[in-house]
Amino acid sequence: MATLKLNFNLKSISRFLSDESLTKKASLNALASMLDYAAALAVGFLVTPLMVAGLGDYYYGLWQILNRLVTYITPASGRPTQALRWTLANQQASNDYHLKRTYVGSALLVWLLFLPVTMVIGGVLSWFAPYWLNTPPQYFWLVRLIILLLVANLALTQLGTLPQSVLQGENLGYKRMGMTVILEFVAGGLTWLALYRNTGIIGVAVAALISTVLSGLFYLIIVRSYAPWIGVARPSYEVARQFTGLSGWFLAWNLVMNVSMASDVVILGLLNSVVSVTNYTLTKFMPETLISIVAIVAFGIAPGLGGIIGSGKLEKAAHLRGEIMALTWLVVTIMGSTILLWNRTFLKLWVGAGHYAGPIPDLLIVLVVMQFVLIRNDANVIDLTLKLRNKVLMGVVSLVLALGLSGLFVGYFNLGIVGLSLGLLIGRSLLSIGYPMIIGRLLGVSLSSQLKSSLKPSIVSLLLFSLATYVDSVVSVNHWFHVDGWIGLVFATGITACIVLLLSFFGGLSGSQRRNIFRRIQMVMTTATK
Repeated sequence: MATLKLNFNLKSISRFLSDESLTKKASLNALASMLDYAAALAVGFLVTPLMVAGLGDYYYGLWQILNRLVTYITPASGRPTQALRWTLANQQASNDYHLKRTYVGSALLVWLLFLPVTMVIGGVLSWFAPYWLNTPPQYFWLVRLIILLLVANLALTQLGTLPQSVLQGENLGYKRMGMTVILEFVAGGLTWLALYRNTGIIGVAVAALISTVLSGLFYLIIVRSYAPWIGVARPSYEVARQFTGLSGWFLAWNLVMNVSMASDVVILGLLNSVVSVTNYTLTKFMPETLISIVAIVAFGIAPGLGGIIGSGKLEKAAHLRGEIMALTWLVVTIMGSTILLWNRTFLKLWVGAGHYAGPIPDLLIVLVVMQFVLIRNDANVIDLTLKLRNKVLMGVVSLVLALGLSGLFVGYFNLGIVGLSLGLLIGRSLLSIGYPMIIGRLLGVSLSSQLKSSLKPSIVSLLLFSLATYVDSVVSVNHWFHVDGWIGLVFATGITACIVLLLSFFGGLSGSQRRNIFRRIQMVMTTATK
């Protein structure tokens, strides 16, 4: 794979890569991302019941399926934003602003080259989707129109994300702190307005399109304020070729990721029923949204970690990666256990108990999400090395295996959500082993040491998850106690999280890992008070 030539001022790099600078920017980026995600979570919490009630089980499930189908063609946009983000992340100390503008120009060129491909594939998808989904004939054109709107939204999203990628690549993502929270609520308000005006599923799609345009304009204003060099310069043939090659690998990886993330709903909808998709997505809502906070924090740290890897400080990079994985495990274990114990009650208060998929499906969903978060952590580390070939090829094999097993378990054995989850867990286990092997070769960490350090945490997670599932089942069957309101649920989940925190922190982490986490928290608090 062609690699981009990077020029650095060594003194600037040394200053940039100091622990204090990295910790401060990482903490601010993580905080900004968490605020955005908290806003998205709040909006989703408020809007989802309105969508279920306003669209009905069938149309809500259809909306979920069509969104997943369109994500399949996301790689057809070329995905230049990731190549731009990580290239700039490796050059944060560089003052060659003309070269940076040529990277922006290369990203725009890739978007333009792939725009016709996106539209053609979107047109084919919109035409054949009604047949694939066994849609009643009177709704054929409705489904086609919705897909076309979603494809247009996809194309505009890729264009509007370019200034956001510049901001993140320059490690200035925290500069938009607070303002994007407003955008989340504006988007939710537009969706509510579409439902209030009884515009149905088409109105919801139009609301999403308008929200994308507003977001793109906002980021353009922000990046012009904090990265004044922003602009578009015509790239040379060599720069364009190298950038396109890098974008190609990111394109391939995003194809794997998008199909992997969207396949669960599509497989369940095609081989089971649309209504089962509604129950599945609602049961999965809390595990997926809360645990994804971990991925957002890791993403905020990524630009700084990219600078460390780019400077050749592999031992330091391996140490930081270990801290990220330990903290990820701790948070996911706390959230997963709490969700397994209280997800049934949450759904009962939120959308009705009839949408709870059951304790065993809930357990498997949490395991799938936990596995995916850990895999994505390592995938991001590999991205920062700009050596994606082995990662992508392994991802393709894992994806084919996961899809095949999930389709077999759901379609042939009729195992529904349980079969879907088992297929994903088994298929993705290849990446759970393969990606640490790749990172081990890149950062000089043996696979045996990684497996040894993960053994005790894995056992603790399984024990806590199993205990939470058992307690939830016994309490539900025997009706020992009830939580009747949101205040009681918040109190109960808080107590549960504190107990699981103590058990997992002292039971699953080593002494050195506990000290590292305390030290990192102290550094964050120190930089936050300056």
